[in-house]
Amino acid sequence: MKFSVNKNSFENVLNHLQPFLDKKDSSQITSHIYFETFENKILLKATDYEIGLDTNIEIKKEIDGSATVNGKKILEIIKRLKDGDLTLETDSQNIHITQGRSKFKLPMFDTNEFPKNIKSQNQNKINIDTSNFIQSLKKIIPAIDSNNQKISLTGALLELKDYHFSFVATDTRRLALMRQDIQSIESFSIILPKKAINEIIKLFPDNMEIYYSDTQLTIQNEYYSFFTKLINDRFPDYEKIIPKEFKIQMKLPKDEIIDAIKLINSLSTKFRMTFKQGEILFETMSNDSSEQAQTQIEFSTGLQEEFSIGIDSRYMLDFLAHIETPEFEICINESNTPFIVKSGNFSTIILPVI
Repeated sequence: MKFSVNKNSFENVLNHLQPFLDKKDSSQITSHIYFETFENKILLKATDYEIGLDTNIEIKKEIDGSATVNGKKILEIIKRLKDGDLTLETDSQNIHITQGRSKFKLPMFDTNEFPKNIKSQNQNKINIDTSNFIQSLKKIIPAIDSNNQKISLTGALLELKDYHFSFVATDTRRLALMRQDIQSIESFSIILPKKAINEIIKLFPDNMEIYYSDTQLTIQNEYYSFFTKLINDRFPDYEKIIPKEFKIQMKLPKDEIIDAIKLINSLSTKFRMTFKQGEILFETMSNDSSEQAQTQIEFSTGLQEEFSIGIDSRYMLDFLAHIETPEFEICINESNTPFIVKSGNFSTIILPVI
C-alpha cells in the first residue's frame, strides 16, 4: 500500500478516531486504526468492540492495500509534521511515514485480526428529525451518572411509545426528560451509553440516518458510520416519580434567576430560594456561619404566604443552560418533595436539598 494525503485532513480524521481506540493495552488489535484503499480514498476504522467508527478521506493513491497502525502513535507523529502532503507506504511488517527529510516507521498487525462484521444486521430505522435528536441528547446528558453502580443509570433511555419519543436521564437526585411528539405507531426502548452520546453529539450535527437493534445503535451520514453497543439493563420506571399535581406553579425570568444563582454560587453550591409576595430571595445553605451570601429579585409571585425550598445550584444551572425561552416554569408541592422546572417539551425533576 502506498498513498499521499494532506496532513491537516489526515490529522483531523485521526483525532475523530481516538475515542474509539483501546488505549489501555497497545498489544491489542483494538489499539490500532485499520486502513484500506478504495478508488481515490482511504477507509479508516477504529473500534474497542463496544463502540466503533468508520470514515474515509481522499488520497493520492499509488498502490492498493490495507494496513493497521497504533492509532495514538500515528496521531502523535502526524501532529508534529508540517502542513502539506505526506506519504504512507507499507512493507510486509511496517508502515513508513515520510515528509521531506522526516521518516518514521511503525509496526503493523495482521489486518485479518481486525474486528469485522461486528455491526448488527437487520436493524430498524428511527424516523425522527435528526436535528431535534441531537438537541434532545444535549439537554439530558448532564443528568447521566457515569459512576453509578446501577448500569442502566450510566446511559440515557430512548423510548418511543404512544406517539411520543422520550429522552430520559437520571442520577437519582434529578431526572431530565425531553419529549417529542412523533407520528409513528412503532414502540421501542433502548439505553444509550454516555460515551456514545458524547461522540454522537461531536460527530453528527444533523443530516443522518439512525438505526437500532436489540443490542446496537448505528448512525450514518456521508462522512461517518458509527455504532455502539446498547446497555443491557432495565431503566427505572421514571413515570412514577413525576408529580402530576402542584400547589405552586409560576413562570420565572431565566436570565435574572441565572444571575442570582451564580452570585450565591460564589460561596456555596447549595442555596435556599424563598418566594415572597413581591420578591424572590436567594441565600446560601452552609454549615459555616462565617460565610454567607444573599441576593433578591423583584418578582410578583402571587403567594399570600412565603415558601422556601433548598436547591443544588448545579441542577438548576444545567437545566437553564439548555433552554432557549426567556422564561421557564417552576412547579412545587412541599419543601421536601421533588419539584419540576420546565420549558416547552424539556423538564427536569429535582430533589430538594433538606
